[in-house]
Amino acid sequence: MPDSISHLTPSLYADDTEIYASSNDCADLVDKCGHEITNEDVHISYLPLAHMYERACHFMMFSTGARIGFFTGNVRKITEDLKTLRPTIFISVPRLLNRIHDKVMSDLEKSSFKKFLFNMALSSKESELSRNIIRRDSMWDYIVFRKIQETLGGRIRFVLSGSAPLSDRVMKFLRASFGCFVFEGYGQTETTAGATIQLMGDPTIGHVGPPLPCNLVKLIDVPDMDYYAKDGTGEVCFKGPNIFQGYLYDDQKTKEAFDEDGWLLSGDIGIWLPNGTLKIVDRRKNIFKLSQGEYIAPEKIEEIYQPCPSVHQVFITGIGTESCVVGIVVPETAELNKTFPGQVEELCSNEEVKQHILKEMTSFAKKANLRSFEQIPWQESNLRPCDS
Repeated sequence: MPDSISHLTPSLYADDTEIYASSNDCADLVDKCGHEITNEDVHISYLPLAHMYERACHFMMFSTGARIGFFTGNVRKITEDLKTLRPTIFISVPRLLNRIHDKVMSDLEKSSFKKFLFNMALSSKESELSRNIIRRDSMWDYIVFRKIQETLGGRIRFVLSGSAPLSDRVMKFLRASFGCFVFEGYGQTETTAGATIQLMGDPTIGHVGPPLPCNLVKLIDVPDMDYYAKDGTGEVCFKGPNIFQGYLYDDQKTKEAFDEDGWLLSGDIGIWLPNGTLKIVDRRKNIFKLSQGEYIAPEKIEEIYQPCPSVHQVFITGIGTESCVVGIVVPETAELNKTFPGQVEELCSNEEVKQHILKEMTSFAKKANLRSFEQIPWQESNLRPCDS
């Protein structure tokens, strides 16, 4: 294996990002955080190889002699591939992990007894997790969680989630039901995927862990959003050998990505927690201002609406001449068909479906304490199939 690998991957600007990464360093960094990978491990590759997240995972597998199996190409049949390959490491994203959680919870609604038994099992496993006991050989594993574990092949040692945050509720569910350590990492293409990662043995949730040994992380003031580094909050910045050299053939974008001291500006707002871990709380880039002068971070709102069972995808936008946001929603057909029959075109033209989805989204928005102007307005919402 060569000491250094050079490759190209799409960047946020749809140009090419030139990044140099050491494959041996990738596995070494993960090992230092307590996540050992050996030549006995098996990884299922289903995420796009054009993304640095999956590329970095391949680097780790190659450098340790671990094996990689590729999914058959249909992500809707990923559970069949998992059962066939029986991987030991599952590198995934919240979208899929949320669907696993939502499917289990939806099935439990069919039987009050099963729901009662599941909640008892979940409470017992969460109690063990708080004492850093992670296993899949308890009574509850055999009675309740075995079927869930078998959907991943039954051999998973740990699960890594990245690209977007997992809710605390889903994280607790995954750690308890999978019977293995589930942890989150945080970074960007420009940081060679990872910059922080939760440590093995840390039972706490609601953060993305401390910085990796290969890079420094600091927070800087964002006055227009009322975030100040002296208070332990601000824009997350990176510096280290894993930081990219620049956007290929685009010196201007490269210059904009760094400050005058060479720190990479992430565009994310973070807060340092008392235990030294980082929590991502907001977004500086991709924000816009409404007519009343309020700043909106659409990605933050999308993350709140996305877990809604009836929502497959959601996109939040807006313009400065309006006082509220606009939401474009793709309904989750399989979930809605449990109550409302029909294809997506019929669902989008059904007034009852519209009210059902909007009521569900409003409930999630209130639980997350979204301000009124951050919520999709009820009276002005209009769900309809997009023109082809």
